[in-house]
Amino acid sequence: MAFFRNYIIYLPRIIAIILLAATGSGIVIADNVEVKGVVFDSRSREPVPYAAVALTTTPGGTLTDDAGRFSLRSYSQTDSVRVSVMGYTTATIPINRSYSLQMIVELDPTGVQLAEVVVKPKKEKYRKKGNPAVAFMERIRAARNLTDPHRNPYYNFDKYERMSIAVNDYKPDTTSWLDRKFAFLRDHVDTSAMSGKPILNIAMREKASTVNYRHSDDREREHVTGLHHEGLDDIMSNQENVRKVLEDVFREIDIYSNDITLLQNRFVSPLSPIAADFYKFYLSDTVVVAGDSCVVLSFVPHTPQTWGFLGKLYVPKSDSTMMVKKLELYLPHSINVNFVDGMTLTQTFDRAPDGSRLKTSDDMSMELSILPGMPGLFVRRNTTYSRFNFDAPANEDLAFGHAEYQIVADDAYSQDNDFWSTHRNVPLARSEKSLATMVERMRRVPLYYWTERTLRLLVSGYVHTGKPSKFDYGPVNTSISYNTVEGIRLRTGGMTTAALSPRWFARGYVAYGLRDHKWKYRGEVEYSFLDKKLHSREFPVHSLRFTSLYDIDQLGQRYVYTNADNLFLSLKRMEDTRLTYQRRQQLEYTLELRNNFSLVASAAFERQEATRWIPFVNGHGQSFGHYNEAMFELKLRYAPGEKFYQGKTNRMPINLDAPVFELTHTFAPKGFLGSMFTINRTELRYSQRWWLSAFGYIDAVVKGGHVWSSTPYMNLMLPNANLSYTIQPESFALMNPLEFINDSYAMVDFTYWMNGLIFNRIPLLDRLKLREVINFKGLWGHLSRRNNPLYNPQLFVFPADVHTTTMTDRPYMEISAGLDNILRVFRVDYVWRLTYRDNPYAPRWGIRVAFHLAF
Repeated sequence: MAFFRNYIIYLPRIIAIILLAATGSGIVIADNVEVKGVVFDSRSREPVPYAAVALTTTPGGTLTDDAGRFSLRSYSQTDSVRVSVMGYTTATIPINRSYSLQMIVELDPTGVQLAEVVVKPKKEKYRKKGNPAVAFMERIRAARNLTDPHRNPYYNFDKYERMSIAVNDYKPDTTSWLDRKFAFLRDHVDTSAMSGKPILNIAMREKASTVNYRHSDDREREHVTGLHHEGLDDIMSNQENVRKVLEDVFREIDIYSNDITLLQNRFVSPLSPIAADFYKFYLSDTVVVAGDSCVVLSFVPHTPQTWGFLGKLYVPKSDSTMMVKKLELYLPHSINVNFVDGMTLTQTFDRAPDGSRLKTSDDMSMELSILPGMPGLFVRRNTTYSRFNFDAPANEDLAFGHAEYQIVADDAYSQDNDFWSTHRNVPLARSEKSLATMVERMRRVPLYYWTERTLRLLVSGYVHTGKPSKFDYGPVNTSISYNTVEGIRLRTGGMTTAALSPRWFARGYVAYGLRDHKWKYRGEVEYSFLDKKLHSREFPVHSLRFTSLYDIDQLGQRYVYTNADNLFLSLKRMEDTRLTYQRRQQLEYTLELRNNFSLVASAAFERQEATRWIPFVNGHGQSFGHYNEAMFELKLRYAPGEKFYQGKTNRMPINLDAPVFELTHTFAPKGFLGSMFTINRTELRYSQRWWLSAFGYIDAVVKGGHVWSSTPYMNLMLPNANLSYTIQPESFALMNPLEFINDSYAMVDFTYWMNGLIFNRIPLLDRLKLREVINFKGLWGHLSRRNNPLYNPQLFVFPADVHTTTMTDRPYMEISAGLDNILRVFRVDYVWRLTYRDNPYAPRWGIRVAFHLAF
């Protein structure tokens, strides 16, 4: 369900905060002050509109409005305000908290000539037409290919990346007895390069790699030669999960792209084709950057709450290719982004002998507040680039022959100090050097030790039984649940790990219903053709698995990202009695390739046992206690570029940008091993996220299928009905199980996330940072005569109390409109049923909720 999918994906980013809060370290709110002022022309005494106003030690900036007014918030004790605009001398004014909260800034006019255009301050409102700053931006965008290093046949460079995570504004409360237990943490306090605040580093990750690019097939590959991590985030047993999530959230940006991907969202680039309509541009200053006199192009979104940046581009005045020498980006303080208090990003570029722009550094710092009342985080990703060349690699097959973008060397995690001293282009800070010592001392404190063990359980959902653990108990969230047939359901189970055997694995559970008094079970044995590091589900899977189970089968209910007996799905809007008991033995072969193509072939023998709610009675009145099917299934899946969080039981997508194609065919020949019916069924599924730049994004799922044979309704196309009050993907919120049964169907599920497209523009309401979300689900289906028990008495009749409806040419449709980002974590939808509203016991509307963590 949405709660667990988002919670698990974002947990690595909040885990450190919880750990530090558990130690009792007191955090004092920073001494911040709002600085307001007005900028005047010193001669005419007229206000100066659209001047760039920035703080010198605290990241942040803004532009003056039409009346020359500005407002900023400072967090530093020694901050100053720097005011600049084309045509005036730049002024820097220190902030004195005793009297400088209301500032009057006077600028001396100079008059500045740029090329053949004389830029003078204007007192009228901002205009795009005829604005030399807009023309300057368009020249930069038009010339971007002239300096693109990817225009060369080959492009190679080395990259060193370090990401540090720290508790922000760390000020221990010396009166707290808990803080006295961790008094040694004061020895590890450092200073934020972003704001000058005291910070306590709690995690540090390094990566050294070589990047190769080939122009002929537009192929780029990153060969990771070194990986290193220290700190509290090693609570996560799967470090690859942590690395993939962090790299996706804090991506490197390309200012020349149409959209900039950051924080798993898309921001409009200041060099986008729509930039002139989205941003206000100003030629604000001339400064010297690395010996070059550069024109400063400033920009700010028309609506600060929307998904854009404040920033500056520095372009050498004498450069006809308009190459950006330096880039500065900031997030507006009022932007509709969650958890981020401030961000600054700086990139620098050099020119190669052939004129190509070479990015030499990419330094991003971010302040985050995840949970109210808990310490904030300071995150810094500092990347440097070196050893540029445009030569063909010595071995092109080795450089470009891999299917995946990132290739990690087998010894990447075992590199010694000599390796890092050679590849570490940026020296470690004092607190980063002592991280291992700090964490070791923290774990000696019993309070922290048991807090960490508890959080390990919450993160993985399994209880480790040793160090290393050879058997993990869980998942814990399925230990107790409730449904109409079983009543209270108790379950216990677990799985073996690679510590017991890197190739042989086993997992399973036993469950008992207090109402039906039946024991259920599932057990599996799996042999992996590849050695595993942690567990059998690790990507890529190449295995042979045998499974045996006896459990309930909930007809018309399939959940995509969670177990059916999840505790949080126990509360339902109606009695759930559309189920049978199922026995199944299955042999399954799985082959996953690193290009994200996979094949699963299986053979299974299944027995469906009737219940008093779902009896097996055919059109002749004959009753059957059960029926058997021996079936074969082939599933092909391709998801190029897919990124996912690898759990011990299933996988959750980190983002939905990659297209996913799935083709499944199931075949069961009648009479084979006692098969009572023929099953010949084909299904096709496609899903992907479609970004709409400044207008949000759409998550689209399209599915269809057909049954080619005559078979009972349990084997037909049963649309997923969601009986819970939670929002479930690819399930119909207002449909009842078995309400529609088809042997041909087509389904769409479109969710439009508007990201505050409307609310961001409504005064006062914009402060709530609400976001609109609209969902539409539709199902068209058909039931042929050969699969309709009214015309084929050999088939089982539909249960009388289910009230199955035969679909006409009119599709089933439901639509919802919701508020997302309520208190930054909740989504509430109002759902309407548009068609078949008069079906028996059909709900016409409903309220559905989700816990939705997103930036």
